Amino acid sequence: MDKLNINQHISQQYNSALDDLKTEFLALGGIVEQQIIKAVKSITDVDVDLAAEVMAVEKEVDKREIVLDDLCTQIIARRQPTASDLRLVMAISKATRDLERMGDEANKIAKMAIAISESETLPHGFSELRNLGRQVQDEVNITLTAFARYDVDMALQVVDKDEEIDREYATAMRELITYMMEDPRNISRAMSIIWSLRSLERIGDHAGNISEQVIYLVKGLDIRHKTADEVAEQVSQD
Repeated sequence: MDKLNINQHISQQYNSALDDLKTEFLALGGIVEQQIIKAVKSITDVDVDLAAEVMAVEKEVDKREIVLDDLCTQIIARRQPTASDLRLVMAISKATRDLERMGDEANKIAKMAIAISESETLPHGFSELRNLGRQVQDEVNITLTAFARYDVDMALQVVDKDEEIDREYATAMRELITYMMEDPRNISRAMSIIWSLRSLERIGDHAGNISEQVIYLVKGLDIRHKTADEVAEQVSQD
């Protein structure tokens, strides 16, 4: 298992700034993770109150994103970091954007939960939604743990899992499209589930992006746009 040892500096203020940056990032990650968990539960249980809780967190996520952006800018401007320090700042800057977008997708799912609650009949596709939701929640949890530990092995798990989620998403979409083709009256009822599945798939993509930042942070490797097998091979050769 690979670990990253961020340099300790003569300036205690510099050390504290880096520690604060990571702490703030992981705090945002925890908030977004709970937002996703609640969003999935709100739609699978058709829980309007829980959906409202998810939507109420949006401003807090946006505020924390701005704080993190400011911290990154201050460190770069004042400390001119190099090597692993610079990779940490850049990785967090990019990963923060992914966390904010994950929160946006959770918010969309919560809105779909409210829309479903207002329908006279429940749509088809809850089992697919529940299954994909569990997988995405697992992926997000592994991603954040990998970042907290600078753990490349766990990040590689996420890369594998993201491809699995993409396959599950494609299967669920095919089933729903077949359901809608059987009776056009099903189309409007199924759309809320389709958009929610799409949001879950996007959350998975963003989690995958964050795991790529972990590998970049620890190994200094840019693995974007590569398959899981290609990533594993590149990491093993490093």
